[in-house]
Parts: sequence; C-alpha cells; structure tokens
Amino acid sequence: MINLLAIDDIQVNLDLIQATFSDDEDINMLFANNAAEGIELLNNNKIDVVLLDINMPDMDGLEALEIMRVKYKTLPIIMVTADNEKQNEALKLGASDFISKPYDICELRLRTLNYAKLKQYGDQINNQKEILEIQVLKRTHELHKALELAQATEKEIAARLGRAAEYRDIETGGHIRRMTHYSALLAELHSMNEDEVELVLHAAPLHDVGKVGIPDSILLKPGRFEPHEFEIMKTHSSIGAKILEKAEQFPTIEAGKIIALEHHEKYDGSGYPTGKSGEDIHIYARIVAIADVFDALNSQRVYKSSMDMEQVLKIMKEGKGTHFDPQLLDLFLKNIDQFLLIQNQFPDSN
Repeated sequence: MINLLAIDDIQVNLDLIQATFSDDEDINMLFANNAAEGIELLNNNKIDVVLLDINMPDMDGLEALEIMRVKYKTLPIIMVTADNEKQNEALKLGASDFISKPYDICELRLRTLNYAKLKQYGDQINNQKEILEIQVLKRTHELHKALELAQATEKEIAARLGRAAEYRDIETGGHIRRMTHYSALLAELHSMNEDEVELVLHAAPLHDVGKVGIPDSILLKPGRFEPHEFEIMKTHSSIGAKILEKAEQFPTIEAGKIIALEHHEKYDGSGYPTGKSGEDIHIYARIVAIADVFDALNSQRVYKSSMDMEQVLKIMKEGKGTHFDPQLLDLFLKNIDQFLLIQNQFPDSN
C-alpha cells in the first residue's frame, strides 16, 4: 500500500489529485487544506510521498518543506507550483522534484508512483539493515547466511532500480546489460580486484536511475534538445545521486550514487554536474563514461540512428584526454574485440 499526502489550500486541486489516483486500489490518500494540518498528518501517519503546494496562506510550502526536512530527511516531497522562480529556493531546502500547474495528469501520476516505489525500496534496504543488526547478536551461523541474503537483496534492488530507468526509454533495449558488462570488463582490464570488479558490475546499472525524474516530453523527444530542455535533462545526474544518497552501509548503492552523479563529468572538466576533471572524477565514473558513450553511439535511440563501428571508434579516439581518461581509453581500444563479444551477447530486444 502506498500512502500519499496532498497539501493544497485550493480544494479543486485536491479533488483533481484524488481523481488522478482514484483507480489505484493500492493507494491510500490523505489531504490537508493548509501546511499546519499537513504537517500534523505527516507526523501521525506513515507517508511515502508528499505533494506540497508552494503558494498557501499563513504558512507557505517552502516553510512547510523546511520544517518537514528537519525530521524527514529522505521522504520524497514533490513541490506543486505555477511559480517557477521559487524552484531554486525549494531545491536548497530539500525538495525532491517539481510538478507544474496546471497538472499533466499522466505525469503527476507516474512521477508520484515512481518516487513512492523508490521510497519503498529505500525502506526495504533500511529494514534489512535493522534485521541484520538484531540477528548478529543471536546466531553467528545464521548471520552469515543473512549477510549473503542481504548482499543478494542489495544487488537485486540495484538491478531493479536500473531497470526502472531503462523502462522509461523502451528503445534502449539491452543498453543496461551491455554497458554494465563493458564497465566490469574495463575494471578488470584496469587490474581492479575481483570484489571491485563485481561492485562495478552491480552498481553500473544505476547510472541513469535519475531519469525517472525527467518528463517523457524531454526524455523521449526525437531530435536535439533545446537549451532549456538540455538543462533539465542534465539534472538526471543529481536526481540519481539524491535517490541513492544516505546508503553508505550498502556498497553497491553507494557506488551507484557515485556513478550516477559523475558519469557525465569529462576528463578536461567540461562535463556536468560539477565540472570535475582528471582523477578528481571517481574511477568508477570514468569507467562507466566510456562504456556508456560507446554503447550509446552504437545504439539506435528516439533521437538518432546507430553508427557504424568505424565512426564510433573515431569519435571515441577523438575524446581521449578531453571526454575520457586517456589510460582507460587506451585499455578499451586495445581490447576492443572483447567488448564487441559483449555487444553481440546482449542485443537490443523489442
């Protein structure tokens, strides 16, 4: 069951939200006509997602957001507003996302459900940790098996989160599987130990998890982005890191957070979101950057056709020392036949 709290001083907006989710039997909805009432409902109920209007009398949405974040650090709080000028302030206060008025009903429903599911995945991880801490005091033998199960669960959750992002763009097909195995192979060629290679293998699928927060109108747009659309698209790196934050005790999720945040940084510092350069970019992200771009150039997308291999390798070589880590790229090019075997192993599916 998903518990959704909507806070808005205009009743017709609450009625519209209720109608949006009326056919979802697994959604329990709570409503508040002002921020104070909403905070009280939040404190007395288990909530998975909050839809919070910004412009309200007495206490506005920004004040309410600041109060909520003191106690609820990771709760998805989606700001609902027609005032785009307040978005930066809301982000600083910890807003998870924005939905603009007037609502796009489909976007409102899908984005809310995505955040609710991600919240529940996070709860599962935290609950698993609490269970293990109790078991360690009881039985050493049982703990060993539980740890194995926890590791398998963590990897499964990482895989499913990665798959959630992949399903936002159905034309990418085998992209997640190919770039994941490319990344693991490049980590192995870089002489990483077996544990780190496995970590890269299971964390790489999380590189684009932040795409769940990008509107379909931009994510699936055929053709090039307008400048303002590209700025929105670039936020998927930060959104992905935010989704995966505060999971330091889970190595796969923590590595996935690093990869999600930094895989669009470039070796010369011209990437995003922070403009890191050289070895200041984490080695996992430098590896995934090569794997991701190589597969993207090879793959057909809604906005482009696939390229032939000669053109792909030409572009990869041109990125040496600018886009890509030169040593890693040399390893990649020297062993290109092994990467092509992976490409053939995981073709795109309809």
